[in-house]
Amino acid sequence: MGVPPRWEPPARVETRDRLPAPVRTVAGVDAAYSPDGAVLCAAVAVLGLPDLRLLEVSRVVEPVPAPYRPGFLAEREAPALVRALRRLGSTPDVVLVDAHGVAHPAGCGAACHVGLAAGVPAVGVAKSRLVGTHGPVPPARGAWVPLTLQGRTAGAVVRTREGVRPVYVSTGHRVSLETAVRLVLATCRFRIPEPIRAAHRAAREGLERAVAGGAPARGAGRRGP
Repeated sequence: MGVPPRWEPPARVETRDRLPAPVRTVAGVDAAYSPDGAVLCAAVAVLGLPDLRLLEVSRVVEPVPAPYRPGFLAEREAPALVRALRRLGSTPDVVLVDAHGVAHPAGCGAACHVGLAAGVPAVGVAKSRLVGTHGPVPPARGAWVPLTLQGRTAGAVVRTREGVRPVYVSTGHRVSLETAVRLVLATCRFRIPEPIRAAHRAAREGLERAVAGGAPARGAGRRGP
């Protein structure tokens, strides 16, 4: 999936803050796949701020709706993630998505799709770079440098823990990049934000219970970038 000659997020993706102040609940979303790649479990874990206490978990298990295509993670996961969000007892203040936001070839990654479809502020937190370039990130926790694409800032490369690889943070919807970086750092004890780590565990556990024979989901299926 190539970057168009003029990259920019879609107009419907809001890149300015439109979220509660202060933020008191942060959800993480993630998905796990069965060993044969035919079934996924989409999970949401809601944590409180600032204590990062787990408040609620929601899951959806369903057939994978589309084959894997590089750069099109949203068509595989976003619908199920949104359904899991809608099963929550209350709407979280912001959602951290284990995917890219506007730092995407189309300017609209899975974090944008989740934010738009669910009508919630969303942030993309990815483990690897999909587009753009950046300079070296200083080693200290909290350091970050811009991720640039066609001369514009598409995201931030953030060191969430000293001595570990940075993560790639970008706006998903209704959150500015500066606020997105602050939220990621406020929810990190390790490399990955705690809400996403909790959602990851919930997705694996839900899938293991759902798949016949209790086949472990670890390393199963191809998720894609």
